[in-house]
Amino acid sequence: MVRQVARPVDMDDHAAAAPTGRFFFLLFLISGFCSLVYETIWTRLAMAAFGVTTASISIVVSVFMAGLAAGSWLAGRLVRRAAWSPRHSLRAYAAAELLIGLSGMIVPVELNLAERLIESLASGSALGSAEHYVVSGVLTAAALLPWTLCMGATIPLAMASFRERRSFSYLYLANVLGAVLGTLVSAFVLIEVLGFRKTLHLTAAFNLVIAMAALVASGRVAAAATKDIEAPLPRGTPPFADLSEAGVLALLFLTGFATMAAEVIWIREFTPFLGTFVYSFATILAYYLGATFLGSAAYRLRRGGGAEVAVFFAAVAPLALLPLVAADPRLRIDPLLRVPLGVAPFSALLGYLTPMLIDRWSVGRPERAGLAYAINAVGCILGPLVAGFWLLPVLGTRGALVAVALPATIAAAWCLTRRATRPRIAVSLLATAIACGLAVRMRDFEESFPAAQVRRDHTANVIAIGQGMRKRLLVNGISMTTYVTPITKMMAHFPLAALRQPPTRGLVICFGMGTTFRSMRSWNIATTAVELVPSVPALFGYFHPDGPALLASPDARVVIDDGRRFLERTVERFDAIVVDPPPPVEAASSSLLYSREFYSVARRRIVPGGILQQWLPYGDGVTIASVTRALAESFPHVRAFSSVEGWGVHFLASDTPLEGLTADEMARRLPAQAAADLTEWGPYATPREQFAAVLRKELPIGALLAKAPAAPALTDDRPLNEYFWLRRLF
Repeated sequence: MVRQVARPVDMDDHAAAAPTGRFFFLLFLISGFCSLVYETIWTRLAMAAFGVTTASISIVVSVFMAGLAAGSWLAGRLVRRAAWSPRHSLRAYAAAELLIGLSGMIVPVELNLAERLIESLASGSALGSAEHYVVSGVLTAAALLPWTLCMGATIPLAMASFRERRSFSYLYLANVLGAVLGTLVSAFVLIEVLGFRKTLHLTAAFNLVIAMAALVASGRVAAAATKDIEAPLPRGTPPFADLSEAGVLALLFLTGFATMAAEVIWIREFTPFLGTFVYSFATILAYYLGATFLGSAAYRLRRGGGAEVAVFFAAVAPLALLPLVAADPRLRIDPLLRVPLGVAPFSALLGYLTPMLIDRWSVGRPERAGLAYAINAVGCILGPLVAGFWLLPVLGTRGALVAVALPATIAAAWCLTRRATRPRIAVSLLATAIACGLAVRMRDFEESFPAAQVRRDHTANVIAIGQGMRKRLLVNGISMTTYVTPITKMMAHFPLAALRQPPTRGLVICFGMGTTFRSMRSWNIATTAVELVPSVPALFGYFHPDGPALLASPDARVVIDDGRRFLERTVERFDAIVVDPPPPVEAASSSLLYSREFYSVARRRIVPGGILQQWLPYGDGVTIASVTRALAESFPHVRAFSSVEGWGVHFLASDTPLEGLTADEMARRLPAQAAADLTEWGPYATPREQFAAVLRKELPIGALLAKAPAAPALTDDRPLNEYFWLRRLF
């Protein structure tokens, strides 16, 4: 049996000055940092270009992971067929890192061109949703795939220069630690300070440093090709006593599938406690990656072990169900402690298993590691798709976690059939019993409302609760409105009554309880509402008994889509566009409905003399000033008013002057049905009094800008409302 090597071994006497393991660890630490930053920002830029729908995001993530898989597999085969020396492999690695760095400059340009292409395709005729997804999928692949192929190639190429039986886990460990740092530093510091594009430029500089360091180091590596430091495994020899080679690959697929499927479920499970902030998602990701690092480090510290595969996979099931404990609303746990309790043990175990399986299967060979890592990445592609589009809508969070845990239990039983011992059987049965107990005894967040109406889909869990004026709509546990309020009626009536011409067509972006849509329909005009979450309009009748009848009208239409994506692909033009982004103002991706780029799209979809109504419920000085500036730079005429209840801001923006608005004139423009709707919930008895209460609370644009004079306009590149940690800290 060949002796295992615990550190890099010099290839020959001429390579005494060759790069050490610490050198490669540092390179992959920085590389992991960069890759995570790229994935985060590319996903966000793609949202701006193609929409914030689950399908659009899935396309981006799938392309990213597919590139990693294909790049890993291809690089491994290339190293083997070309019989590259360590020097040539290290130079190829340097070239891959250089190309990855170029992506920081090129991808934003590619995505911007893709967005313009889609707009041009939609300018002649309406681009259907299916066609939009096909086009955006092709454009996403064209923009990202070349660079993600290079990312996937880095580990096999580095392994060919860094010959050690467990070299994959060593590089994987560094890569994961870098990803942890990339998650925290980018979310909490870089993006707020620099914006997306400048953060990409800085990250590209890091890749350039890696490439230069690898290129210089390649000069100290022996030029001639050398034999592997490990003798080849005898043909047919399995890497584990209780598993075949095909079995190891199947388990690697399973670990990738379970990890990424669980991550999708975690976000929905913990959102009610953490909120929808960027920092909430970064916290979940950081705990996942940090625990993965600790698990991988534990494997690295354990010499020669790791054959108890059945026991390990038996433990996956109860650990996969720990989020049910952590997210049980009956347990009084600090929100920040719920995530590590639910996420860390499972992630640590998978962090141990994945490099262990790849190391034992690849025995340090780049081509074998490339194939194994590629199969793991394929599981990472399918996991989120199955969890998001099938498990969560059909089974809910509890059922989805059980479904993720079940294959691991089956895998453990399969391993036991090949090599069963009493201790293994006992541990596996105990783990299964614990998992069953957790699945039965724990309670979901939605079960806290026994009288509620609950809907689930691929985007969110939706809950309708309350009676009378205290009805509430919860989306993934976040309240869309604190109560039924006349403010949502004014969002429609205020811009429509301010028009100088009779309206014929209106658009509401974000359906919510449907109040604004209902108020716009009271004008008897063709009304379209765009809602991202399919289950939300299904509850219209809960909040308004006449809702189903209103939706039956040929002049009423609800489109399930991202509001901005709808505007980009439609050819319709509207007299009034009402925008009421989902709360809170700081919610992740909400800036895409407040940005200057969004207003540019909306302006093209408003008829001459039409009005955009933008609702801003609250915000710190920087948020208010940046949204105001974005509107002022997008429309020549902008006015702002406090709501009828004295909080929040109604912005009116138009290409034509908005002067001369009076309560009397606006009240006279109301059709009888609209007048009745406006006063249905008060607080005033007549439309004139209702309008007067808003008009006398005008907020000067200059005063809003003065809240933060140095704040730039809110743009897709600088989402100031979402990234606020530093300015609130200091």
